[in-house]
Amino acid sequence: MKNRIASVVSLVLLFSTIFVSCSKSNSGTGNNSPAAPNSVSIINMAFTPATITVTVGATVTWKNNDNMTHTVTADDNSFDSGNIGTGSSFAKTFSTAGSFLYHCTIHPSMTGTVIVK
Repeated sequence: MKNRIASVVSLVLLFSTIFVSCSKSNSGTGNNSPAAPNSVSIINMAFTPATITVTVGATVTWKNNDNMTHTVTADDNSFDSGNIGTGSSFAKTFSTAGSFLYHCTIHPSMTGTVIVK
């Protein structure tokens, strides 16, 4: 009976070790990690998410994870990031409620919206 209990305990420890090891390997800063709050990733010629909703006073950060330069430019020209190179970021604080449509001036098919409540 003691050998059977020891075998079960050994199996539980083995599976626990494997689970923890697998969990740690997926928790890095790679593409599988969750996005930071109020952040937009620029990747694969798109803003992801394309629409983000934040509260008044929040700062939204766009990070260029693509392999080319992009911009974050308001359709009404109220803000413009200028060129954002690969690996660089742009942050904008939204102090009034409303919907703010934006695009990339280099790649006009790339569009997004910030909804501020």
